[in-house]
Amino acid sequence: MSRTRVGFDSAGIEIAAHLYLPDTGVSAPRPALVVGHPGTGVKEQTSGVYAQLMAERGFVTLAFDAAHQGESGGLPRGLEDPAQRVEDFKAAVSYLTTREEVDAGRIGLLGICASGSYSLAATGGDHRVRAVATVSTADPSRQFRLGADGTQDPAVFQRLLDAAAQARTTAARGEDPGVMTMFPETAEQAETLGGQHGREGFEYYCTSRGEHERSAKTLAWESIDKLAFYDAFFAVPLIAPRPVLQVIGERAVTAWMAVEAHQRATGPKELHWIKGASHVDLYDKREFIAPAVDKLADFFSSTLAK
Repeated sequence: MSRTRVGFDSAGIEIAAHLYLPDTGVSAPRPALVVGHPGTGVKEQTSGVYAQLMAERGFVTLAFDAAHQGESGGLPRGLEDPAQRVEDFKAAVSYLTTREEVDAGRIGLLGICASGSYSLAATGGDHRVRAVATVSTADPSRQFRLGADGTQDPAVFQRLLDAAAQARTTAARGEDPGVMTMFPETAEQAETLGGQHGREGFEYYCTSRGEHERSAKTLAWESIDKLAFYDAFFAVPLIAPRPVLQVIGERAVTAWMAVEAHQRATGPKELHWIKGASHVDLYDKREFIAPAVDKLADFFSSTLAK
């Protein structure tokens, strides 16, 4: 397997990416996958892991940093803009169609966590995508509004909207609006705020387990009101008759979002549960990633066949 740094344009923003090619070389155009990272993540973390493993299975894969994040361009930094994130996936598909190693008629999307929901939305609106799969599907809009487990007090999001509105006013006055901090100072604080799911997120993003210098620890405040009214699952019924696979850890507190997306799908669809895994376990724990990749490889080998 080889990895090459590449870049492409997404609505005027330069996107940084890694292109992975199988070790066996590319003697003829191959099926290809666009791989998207979780919210606040970067291409060197879990999306890169999946891109490499799927390249080892014979696929050309492209892992990219979302606009405004990682090594990609875009201001303000740390902006989570759902519409732009969907555009990034479509732009990545466009880039793959220009590569001689890629069969442009056999391109799929693979989204992890937040990119799971964005990849579903992108597939609904882009008929060049033949199949879509997700791992630990999560919709950031739903997570901010309702909480990771769907039981958050509505007042929490209202306070976030208040803060986002004040930040816009502050910026209009020419002052620094500040940023929204995504992680507390300790794992214990993270568990107090978000239960075991919060602790696992902290342990992945804020410790040597998965931390990366470009992984976002803050978000621009305007992310909040952009997320407030976006529904990544609206386009799910448009995916049919193309197939949808969602790989979910059986202990994931976010699983309700994958179930909702599954219920909205009208074509071939499958929820595949990984025994014993939580949401974050599927980011980096090989005992859970291995069966997930086996399932993904079987799915895309079938759906992206000539």
